[in-house]
Amino acid sequence: MLKEILAITGKPGLYKLVNRGTNMLIVESLLDGKRMPTYARDKIVSLGEISMFTTGEDVSLSEVLTSTGKKEGLKPVAFDPKKADNETLKQWFGEVLPDWDEDRVYPSDIRKLIQWYNILVNAGITDFTIEEEPAEAEE
Repeated sequence: MLKEILAITGKPGLYKLVNRGTNMLIVESLLDGKRMPTYARDKIVSLGEISMFTTGEDVSLSEVLTSTGKKEGLKPVAFDPKKADNETLKQWFGEVLPDWDEDRVYPSDIRKLIQWYNILVNAGITDFTIEEEPAEAEE
């Protein structure tokens, strides 16, 4: 599911891939349901391709969102990330991802994660798994 959810630089919120056109993608906002085209000049990232820094191996955003869902009971995060101080964010994120790399994950990254999680949950998306591409059948 996360491979079809997109973040577009310079545009608020998250977008669901609806269709592919010639040299563009048609996306639908998870905030207000409006559809719009995006073009090659727009920087578009699939949530399925994002990972978070830890002290060991990087962890996929899918795993972080799943952990957040378990912590929050698949409900939006109780506090407003925009108003929370950095220590509150760090303490909260330490419960979600205990071995996160404090030198490379900034409070702004944690705020963005919480915003994205809340958008997904409010849109009814609670399956944070990344679908594997079906393997080609060998003959």
